[in-house]
Amino acid sequence: MPLLSRRNLLKASGVIGAYGIGVGIAGKFGMAEAAPEPQVLKALKTQATLTDAGVTKDIMTWNDGGMPPVLRMTKGKPYAARLTNTLDEPTTIHWHGLRIPNKMDGVPFMTQPYVYTGDSFDYAFSPPDAGTFWYHPHCNTLAQMGQGMTGVIVVEDPADPTFDSEVVLNLRDWRLGGDGQFIAAFRPRDAAKAGTYGTVRTANWHQEPQYDAPAGGLVRLRIAVTDVTRIFSLKMEGAEATVIAIDGNPVPKRFPLDLLLIGPGQRLDLAVRMPDTEGATATLEDIRGTTPKTIARLRSVGTSLKRNVGDLAALGENPVAKAVLSSAEKISVVLSATAESAPVDSICGTLGYSFWAINKVPWPGDTQDPTAPLAELKLGKSYILQLENVTPHTHPIHLHGMSFTVLSSSTRDVLPFVSDTYLVQPDEKVQLAFVADNPGDWLLHCHIIEHQKTGMTSYVRVV
Repeated sequence: MPLLSRRNLLKASGVIGAYGIGVGIAGKFGMAEAAPEPQVLKALKTQATLTDAGVTKDIMTWNDGGMPPVLRMTKGKPYAARLTNTLDEPTTIHWHGLRIPNKMDGVPFMTQPYVYTGDSFDYAFSPPDAGTFWYHPHCNTLAQMGQGMTGVIVVEDPADPTFDSEVVLNLRDWRLGGDGQFIAAFRPRDAAKAGTYGTVRTANWHQEPQYDAPAGGLVRLRIAVTDVTRIFSLKMEGAEATVIAIDGNPVPKRFPLDLLLIGPGQRLDLAVRMPDTEGATATLEDIRGTTPKTIARLRSVGTSLKRNVGDLAALGENPVAKAVLSSAEKISVVLSATAESAPVDSICGTLGYSFWAINKVPWPGDTQDPTAPLAELKLGKSYILQLENVTPHTHPIHLHGMSFTVLSSSTRDVLPFVSDTYLVQPDEKVQLAFVADNPGDWLLHCHIIEHQKTGMTSYVRVV
């Protein structure tokens, strides 16, 4: 088979150019009906007050200049969005965790062209799964995400149980100096280790925000870690919090929130039983580090509803195909550092370094002609990713376009939960099973963005 550039492949497949709204997309992950009028997402640069130091300039976001909007969709129903770019650089939108057609995935030169300044791009799909997801650019990611372009997606299932309230938390850091302005996005010595942490932590662009909820009621707390680096160890003080979903999918068995680790790219749905007394608070904390850090608070208001978490019906299952383990083919994936340190060729925001690798190949992504795929998979066949982390650092590994089931870990007991992002611990070996049921080229990468941009990126091809 002749080698083709990514741009030629895009031209051949008709990807380059605008997509007409209302045109159905064929295939398993397509639409059964025409898409609605598109939701406009205008990429822009603005300013906002994030600290007491005053207004922070050069923030990137969509639409009104504040935090990116929470996008609401309905399971199985058509959704459409029109990205309009007013930034002074190219951008795209990746719909993290959504199993949608490949040409909607938002990866430059792999699934779509750049959206240049002044241009637009139409996304249209029907999300097959309910749950909590998020969206972000896949172009110059450290700068664009680090300066604000991370938003939450809620895909609703009308059959889900009723809660008394819902709170959505977008957790992210900002790299700001004492004057409230952006400082260097990363330090090479940190990028080669755990990553460069932000200096200001926020939930929904606020430090330690507080939200009111009915006393004695059940709150669906949707948490998305959209940060480029930080891993959280979450705990709830002052209220009963039960884990009901991880990364958009219901857990096989509900369990109390107790020091649960959650990394960049991951999401968590909690059922929080609010205190009965008006004015009492429940505090979500991050205890990773030397001292606990308050993330957000929930305050009880009104007369107690006296709800019981045990009475909460199960969430509906998502239609994720189950792998046939007896015939599944195993794919070895080794996460490692690399001896290479020369600047790498990237067309959409290189960091100028190569620190990390997958199967000894460092690839930063955003290249017009990427390296060969990690594996070429047969459509409809079952596979097991055998991830091995030979580094002393934790890596949240994200697979685009498909969901996997966690089978086993060499370091801990694991639930067989369905996910798209797995937090691989140092020296851990883990098995993740999935069905290659979505055709196209799909990224597999670390969601600590410095790791992604300095080599820990690859992709699989489903044909």
